[in-house]
This record gives sequence, C-alpha cells and structure tokens, in this order.
Amino acid sequence: METASFIPSSSIVMLLFLSSIFAIDASVHHYQNQKFVTKGNSFVVHGGSEGIYAPSADFPGDSIIRFEKITLRRPKLSSNFSSRVHAILFEVDDRETIGGSAYGGQRAVCCTTDLAKLGVCKQGEIIHRQSTKNPDWPQVFGVPFEVDELEATFSSRSIPITKTGMYNLYFIHCDPNLNDVVVEGKTIWKNPTGYLPGRMAPLMKFYGYMSLAFVVLGIFWFSQYARFWKEVIPLQNCITLVITLGMFEMAFWYIDYVEFNKTGVRPIGITAWAVTFGTIKRTVSRLIILTVSMGYGVVRPTLGGITSKVIMLGATFFLASEVLELVENVGTISDLSGKARLFLVLPVALLDAFFILWIFNSLSATLNKLQARRMMAKLDIYRKFTNALVVAVIVSVGWICYELYYKANDAYNEHWQNAWIIPAFWQVLSFSLLSVICILWAPSQNSTRYAFSGDEDFDRDDTLTLIKPSPIPSKDLRSSSDLHPLQDNNELSNVDQEEEKTA
Repeated sequence: METASFIPSSSIVMLLFLSSIFAIDASVHHYQNQKFVTKGNSFVVHGGSEGIYAPSADFPGDSIIRFEKITLRRPKLSSNFSSRVHAILFEVDDRETIGGSAYGGQRAVCCTTDLAKLGVCKQGEIIHRQSTKNPDWPQVFGVPFEVDELEATFSSRSIPITKTGMYNLYFIHCDPNLNDVVVEGKTIWKNPTGYLPGRMAPLMKFYGYMSLAFVVLGIFWFSQYARFWKEVIPLQNCITLVITLGMFEMAFWYIDYVEFNKTGVRPIGITAWAVTFGTIKRTVSRLIILTVSMGYGVVRPTLGGITSKVIMLGATFFLASEVLELVENVGTISDLSGKARLFLVLPVALLDAFFILWIFNSLSATLNKLQARRMMAKLDIYRKFTNALVVAVIVSVGWICYELYYKANDAYNEHWQNAWIIPAFWQVLSFSLLSVICILWAPSQNSTRYAFSGDEDFDRDDTLTLIKPSPIPSKDLRSSSDLHPLQDNNELSNVDQEEEKTA
C-alpha cells in the first residue's frame, strides 16, 4: 500500500487544462454529444470547473452540484462487452488524492496492472483516496455498460457543497476498447446567491458600481456640455462619444451577470453587445488620444496625409480586440482564467505597443512646437495630459508584471476568489484616465481657447511651419529674453490670449 505515491502529477494538470478545450455555454452545464479524449492512460470529458461558496450566515442559500439526465451512448460495434464510466468530482485542494504510480514510475489516473498486483486498487478503476481536509471527498461514482447495452445513464443526484473551493468535474473511463462514447445531459452548479460562478460573482457588483460611476461622470460632463454647447470643440464631442459608449458597456455587463445569476444560462446576445461596446470604446479612446497627441483640433486643423494610417490602425485594433474578447467571454462559463490562444492575444498586444510608441512620439513633437511658439495655455494642458498618460503606462506595465506572476503561480486556480480583480483593474484604470481627460478638457466658456485658432499651421509631414506673429502694441510686447522661468503662469496665459485676440 505504501508504494503508491500520491503527489501532484502532470496527469491532473492536463485534466484541469482540458477545460480550455471544451466549449460549455451555461452555468447549467450542457453536454451535447461530447466525445472522450485520451489523456495519459485514461479517457476524459471535462464536465466543468467553478468556484462555489459554502452556505453561511450571510448567504444561507443552498450550494449544490446536481446531475440531471446524463446519458452515455456507444455505437453498436462497441457493445459486445461490459465496461464502466466514472464521474469524479473533486475540490482543487484534493487533487493529490487522485492518481498513483508503482515503483516510482509514471503517474496514472486509471489503475494499472502493476498497481492492481500491489493491491492498491482494482484494475480499470479510478485511483483515488479520501481527502483528509474534506471528508467524503472526492466524489467518485460510476455507471456500467452491460453487454449489448448501447446506453447507460447516471442517476439524478444533488451533491451538497459544504466547503468553499474550486470544484472540478470529469467523466472518465479506462477501457481502450470503449470507442466513440459520447456524453449528453446537464449538470447544475449553484452558489447560495444564485447560478453565477464564484469567480464571476464579485464582478456583478463591480459592474453595478462602475455603471453608477459612469452616470456620475456623465452628469458632470453633459451638464457642462449643455451649459457651454456654443463653445464646444470637436475633441469634446469625441469625449462625449467615449462616455456614452462606456455607459452602455457597463450597463450591458451588469445586465449580463444579473441574467446569468438568475437563470443559470449566460445570455450570449447581451454578452456580445457588452464586448462590442467595450471594444468600440477602447478603439475610439486610443484614436482620440493619438490624434490629440498629434495636435489635431488643438493646434492643427487636419491630420493631413496620415489620416488613412490612423484609420487603418484603429480598424485593425478593433478587429483584433473584438475577436479576442468574443473568444474570451461569449459563451464562457467555467471558472477558469482566460485561455485565448497566443495568435489572438499577440496581435492586440503588439497594436497596443504601437499605439503607445506613436502617442508619445507625437506628444513629444507637439510639446516642442507649443514651447517654441510660447502657447502657454495649450502647453500647460498638454503637459498635464502627458503626465497622466505616463502614470497610466507605468501603472499598466507594473500590473501586467503582477498579472503574469499571478497566473504563473495559480496553475490550479486556487486563488479564484481574487481573480475578479484582474479584469476589474483595467476597467478602473481606463475610467480614471477618462476622468482626467474630462477634467482637462471639460466644456467651459474658454473651451475655444484650446481649439485650433487658425493662426497655427503644420506641414503634412507633421513639422511646424513658423508664421510671423501679428503686430502687438509695444507696451505689451516682451522679448523672450525678458521672460523669467519663474514668471507667473497667469501672466503668460494673458499674453497668449492677447496674441490670439490680436490675430
């Protein structure tokens, strides 16, 4: 008995990883002709992975996993012998209790001939032992195929969950002769507060709060917009569009999670709309930041010959992000971290990096031009804008490093209760940057002061064409050598305004 080694194995890792392969479309997990795949010396179908909270004084509802009408079917050609299929349900902390190996050999999930000779298990059965942390777990039960029998059905049962954890379900058989068996039916996974999987449950409240935050920001922005609508510049119209898209995105995400929690079936249409509004918002936001960095609408009337390049970059980013988000979110249910393929993630990351490089390169050129022309009011707002972007990029890079560390050290999703913070962080960072931009460019009676006035012009290759300033009364004229670095900013702004009025 002691020769069997019960330690974490690559077999269990691969079983957990299989959840990224099978598409399951609701918290009521449906199985429609799902085939077993070979993994090690076993054949498996992943039935689901979800974080489930145990009932408590604050949440006294039931936590269950219910099996309903789960039927196994095999073709007639494979029906001339008896066999058995197992269902194994375990909490991630109990993964060490599954599988074993003889004489230090390769670890196996199914009982091998060598292990059977040692008396550790019965050949053809699943190797497991009882958990010391969670009595009566893992749950292992099977259903037999009798000779010439084409169907076998698991009896309906409800398994109560009394310990908070990440639970995994697999259907497994160990018979290589049992070909082309498929699984049909469903299991129902329920938390005390509803059907929303445990990792996603905090996001419902989060998107509710984010919806309120966008409403507050919208009230501020639209009130200013209504007061000074005659002074509104094109840039502020673009910011209005971003705020509106953000409101729709947060509202759709909240509705998506509420409906999911109520019915157990994720509304694919609402999820797709939430993803689309979010992708459009991110694309428009990046394009606005890029064009503002180039000085469009503020110190230049058009983008000239680079307009088509900016549009092409935005369209490419939208398509890449939309595909990635649809794969990551629409129809996903199992409580696992995103498993989108590298060929979907990499293009979005590269396009984001290209945006950042182009934005900061353009900002540097625009700041130099404003400094050279001594347009101090516009220079001041651009410096604040640059500082906000620098802080956002530094925080983003730091968070990406943390996210990589988090995922590298959470191969089994043991920290699922904190996983919601990762997507929530990006929403908070995006909202914070949008709020800063709204404060910097809020509609006011001086909005046109920051718009292109007609006295500045830039060549098509994004270089400055210096125009001789209009004459200014000698009593207000100062040479650049008289301007002290510590001179009051208000005085400089007055000079800037006087130049524009005279022009």
